[in-house]
Amino acid sequence: MTPKLILVEGLPGFGKSTTAQLIHEILTEHNIRSQLFLEGNLDHPADYDGVAYFKQHTYDELLRAHEEFRSVLNNHTTIQDDNYFIEYRKMVNEYGSRIPNELVQEIFKNDIYELSLNQNRKLITARWRQFAERSLEEPDIYIFECCFIQNPVTMGMIKYGAKKEEIISYVIELEAIVEKLNPLLIYVEQSDLDHSFRKAIKERPKEWSEGFIEYYTNQGYGKQQGYKGLEGTIQVLKARREWEEEIVNRLNIAKKKVDNTAYNRNDYKPCLEGILSEWNSLIK
Repeated sequence: MTPKLILVEGLPGFGKSTTAQLIHEILTEHNIRSQLFLEGNLDHPADYDGVAYFKQHTYDELLRAHEEFRSVLNNHTTIQDDNYFIEYRKMVNEYGSRIPNELVQEIFKNDIYELSLNQNRKLITARWRQFAERSLEEPDIYIFECCFIQNPVTMGMIKYGAKKEEIISYVIELEAIVEKLNPLLIYVEQSDLDHSFRKAIKERPKEWSEGFIEYYTNQGYGKQQGYKGLEGTIQVLKARREWEEEIVNRLNIAKKKVDNTAYNRNDYKPCLEGILSEWNSLIK
């Protein structure tokens, strides 16, 4: 079976983006067509980023309340049956401050990652099914960073404090959807989570770290455990690592754990090349 999908997962600061980029680089060097989609890509074919969900009646109410932006909203909305998907981040990127913050916040309330876990799962799994069917007919290999395990865990555990089995079943449902694509899961590890996350905190903008800590401690699992601040966030991440390890062990797709503790690109790239060479002999 022709391999069509490479999934890169791991905790924040562990090197998922670097790993995904290196995989794309290796495939390109071997004249293998691939498409790379990093976290936050607004054109992701299997996920939603910066997209809000409305039913027809609530969408019509939004248009009536903001009549002057009707054409702008319609131009950034995709309709599937009675489901309306507004690509509001693309809209804001295009129009900037001409879109009032009041309208943006009203749309954001219906962001697909602000919905209930059940609603999110229904919409996300439908999106993955559409991608799986479509990509079977395409020649490229897709490389996805962090949307396969991280997003269900973040929604279920971090945001809503859901039970572990519910989150595991979410990921296993995604596994069943992509199984026909002969996927490979590469899970990036670090020997010292504490050091790796503190390193990420130092290297990334303050807004990122503040938002991350608030997200991890003011809701869901972190709030249930009474965790606060940076130290509390690290405790949540340690628990998340345990949950993800169990998820990875439960999956039946091809998978490989890779150690990126050294952050040494010169050693890391050949390691990834070796993994790809084992995976259906893609790399000769």
